[in-house]
Order: sequence, then structure tokens, then C-alpha cells
Amino acid sequence: MSISKSIFREYDIRGLFEKELNRKSVKLIGYAIGRKISGNKVVAIGYDARSHSTTLKDYLTSGLNAAGCTVLDMGMVATPVNYFANYVPLKTLHNDFRQGDFLDGSIMITGSHNPKQYNGFKITLNRLPFFGNEIQALCDEVIALNDMSFPDNAKSIEIDVRSHYINYMTKEFSFLTGTNILTILDAGNGVADTVLTEIFDKLSLRYEGLYLEPDGQFPNHHPDPSEEKNLEDIKSVLRTKGDIAFAYDGDADRIAVLTKTYNIKGDQLALLFTKFMEKSTIIGEVKCSQVMYDELERRGFKTIMYRTGHSNLKKKLKEESAYFACEVSGHIFFNDRYFGYDDAIYATLRVLELIHRGMDINEEIKKLPKTYVTEESKIAVSDEKKFLLIEKIKEILKTPSHEFPLIKKIIDIDGVRIHFEYGWVLVRASNTTPMITTRCEAYDADLLKYYEKQLYQLIFLAEKSI
Repeated sequence: MSISKSIFREYDIRGLFEKELNRKSVKLIGYAIGRKISGNKVVAIGYDARSHSTTLKDYLTSGLNAAGCTVLDMGMVATPVNYFANYVPLKTLHNDFRQGDFLDGSIMITGSHNPKQYNGFKITLNRLPFFGNEIQALCDEVIALNDMSFPDNAKSIEIDVRSHYINYMTKEFSFLTGTNILTILDAGNGVADTVLTEIFDKLSLRYEGLYLEPDGQFPNHHPDPSEEKNLEDIKSVLRTKGDIAFAYDGDADRIAVLTKTYNIKGDQLALLFTKFMEKSTIIGEVKCSQVMYDELERRGFKTIMYRTGHSNLKKKLKEESAYFACEVSGHIFFNDRYFGYDDAIYATLRVLELIHRGMDINEEIKKLPKTYVTEESKIAVSDEKKFLLIEKIKEILKTPSHEFPLIKKIIDIDGVRIHFEYGWVLVRASNTTPMITTRCEAYDADLLKYYEKQLYQLIFLAEKSI
């Protein structure tokens, strides 16, 4: 049985259980990762609620053990709890370890917001995301190991990271104790509530929960809060009661924040959170609104527009010693008072902190300059063709037709973001699916339609010329 190259994505490893992620492939992946782990070779594994996650954990552990690693099993956790483990002294987690030692890496087994038959691995080594070229090199190594086999060896040491995470959050946000608002929480049957309501209970916060029980079949709705259709139930509850609402994806590293008036996107959250931050560097992705960048600059922050993807932003955040980064989709990264990774539970508490400090969130959003923005649109294109299509678009833009709007600036750090006088359009190749995605923003509704039409004509021309 050959290993599928397609499971090795830009940000993680992801595929269909048994068909692509099976006993052989996952053992080899574990072994190859284990060979890359340096230091004391101590690695911790956590997993989400999918029915096959524990099976994959055993396969992965077998490969890691074959590579000479000491494997720690943190059980079912949210992805942010998995990341958090990298910052907890090993001696705190288990008496067998020396004072001053930390994990050399962690692996989260999760399909995130993908359909239930999918699963995958998010890898952290030496507190940094393992992604991009590193994953492609791992792919080559796994394929080269194709003829090797390893015995089953699921030996591991059980650890409790969850309680340390809960204690950390309740201590950091103790000032929220008894805050008198009603919060609506929708975990989408993902793993957010392996910690979420216990933190709320310890802080004596009022809440009403939807679909809190982890269930990898996701019986109520798909666990992707960036899709409006998945927010219907929480919006219905919020219309009749509650002051603010939060929805989470399957592994709780992505958040949706809702009031009775607004569904607040990640770039808008950036403008709320930075109200009480020291002036520093703030990082956004190419899909973020220009309003975010302009308003932050006006407030005295330095801004960096960077590539989409949670791993890209985590790495850039560290490189720039920035305080904060965000994606429109709800990956929120705090590097002030926190560790710089995307954590929807932590972001929830930071929103409640804003309210505690007297912020009227609806009024803050209402005061922002009005723009018209399309939802992210996805166009199916083969993996072989999608990057070629982006290059063809760049070529056409060197001598655009006289009908095309006057171009003020082109940003090509991730796809092509074309700035016009009163807005911008973006087309980029997805790093995780065989698609190109588009997004448009303008200060006028009719202009938005015009810009969007011109963008699709550009895509059509590029596709026709390939």
C-alpha cells in the first residue's frame, strides 16, 4: 500500500481515516516525526472527539516509540490545550521528569472543522508550528520509509494538562468572577467543553450551552462557525436571551463572536482587542479588511499584512515579536499576556474582559467606517492548476485591459490582492483544498458588485489562457 502525498498539506497532515490515515501510514508518520524531535525526545499527544482519533493515537504512538521517543498521552483535549502543554514544566505533569524540562513537541490528532470521516495531525516542535516545507520534507521521508514496518506499541504515560489549563485561565481572569452577563456557548459537539464550562463555573459566570457534549458524529450541525448556516441555532437563542454568544470549531482553535446585532469577524475583533493594548505590531492576513489596517495605523500601531494560515501567522508573530494576529475566519493569536497561538477559549475570556472594562461592543463596531464585503467565495480548481492560474492572473495584470479598474497597488504575498481607489479584490490558491478563493471589499455596494464582476472576468481570462 503506497502513501498518499495529498495528505501532507501546507499547515498540517489531513486525510480520510483508513483510506489515507491507516495503521501503516500513521506509524510511518509517527516514526518520521520522532526522528525529527530533538532534546530529550519527549512528545505529548492529544486528540479530538472523532471516533477514530484514539485508534490513530495508538498508531502514531507506535511510530514515535519506534523512533525512541517518550510519549505522553493527554487524552481528549482542545487544540489550544495541546499547545498549552508545551509551556507547562514536565515536572508539573509527571514526577518522573527533571526540574526545568519542557516538552520537545506535541501532536494534536484532529480533523478540525472537516467532515467526520476526516482526521489529521497538527504538529508543534520546540514551541513552533511544523508546516510548509517541513511537512513536504516529512512527506518525502515517509514515502522513502514505505517498506519499513513497526510492531504495535502504544505504550505512553498519561498526563493531565486539562486541569493545569483550567487553573491557568481561572487565575488569569479571576477579575471576571461574577460578571453579570448571560453568555451563550455553542461547542458544535466539538471539544471546546473539555474545559470551557468548567472555567465558566469556577469564575461564577452565567451561561447557556448548546451542543456541549463532544460527539465526533456532529449530530446537530457541522463544527465550522465561519459558515453562517452553522450559526442558526445560536442566533435563535441569542435573539430571545443572552448578552453575547460564542461558537467554536471542532477543535476549539477558531471562534465566532455574536451579539444581537453583529457577527463579529476576526479583523473586527482585532480593532476591539487593541483598544486596551500598548502600541505595537499587529499582524493580519491578506483577507482582512482594509478598515482594520487603516484604523490600526491611525491609532499608532504598526501593521503587517501576511499570508493566510494559522501556522504562517504563529511563526510571523514570533519573528516580529508582535502582540496580536488574526484571521477573518476566527483564528485569534494573543502574544501579550499569552503564548502566541490561536486559542478560542482564551479569546472568549478576552472578549468578556472588554465587556467587564465597560466596552459597548455594538457601539464600537457601529463606529467603524462602513464598507461592503463579500463572503469568501470558493471555486473548484485542481491542485495542479490552482497555482498556475494565480501566476497567469499576475501576468495579465502587467497589462490589464482598459476596462479594468485603475490599479493603485498589488500585494502578492499570498495570491493577488488588487487595490483600487475605493476598495480591493483578492484571489488566492487555497493551501488545503483544490480551490481558489476570492474576497472583495468596497466603500459602495454598487462598486463592490463592479469590482467582483471584474475579478471574475480576470479569472475567466486567466483560465482560458492556460
